[in-house]
Amino acid sequence: MEQYFLATQKMEQEVMFPSLLRGVFPQQEGVAPAAGGHTDLYERYQLLKAIKPVVEKGLASVNDQSPTGANTDTSSDDADTMDTQLEERLSHHLAGLQQVLTHLTRDTNALTRRYSQILEQISPSEGQPS
Repeated sequence: MEQYFLATQKMEQEVMFPSLLRGVFPQQEGVAPAAGGHTDLYERYQLLKAIKPVVEKGLASVNDQSPTGANTDTSSDDADTMDTQLEERLSHHLAGLQQVLTHLTRDTNALTRRYSQILEQISPSEGQPS
């Protein structure tokens, strides 16, 4: 999660002129676009920016929740079964969340690198990071 937030923070700091990403596609130069890959980097930038607050809000709402409504009348066997199911579900969802965050982090880093390359092409001496 930390890598995702660092990547989005870096993207927000470096991408000063998102309009430079219009018409630039994520694939390599000279390679045909993938099927259904009609999203340019500008649209992807907008999507990544829109997702960040959703992830932050979701994380905050999970941290703010307190366990309520616990049923104390269940038997020990039922509680053990319920705990096992909850652990399995949590593990499944955390694995899915990890995959999504890894994918978002990769896309964010790739977009930031591509933006830096565009700046380098526009102005080789000014595109160097300080």
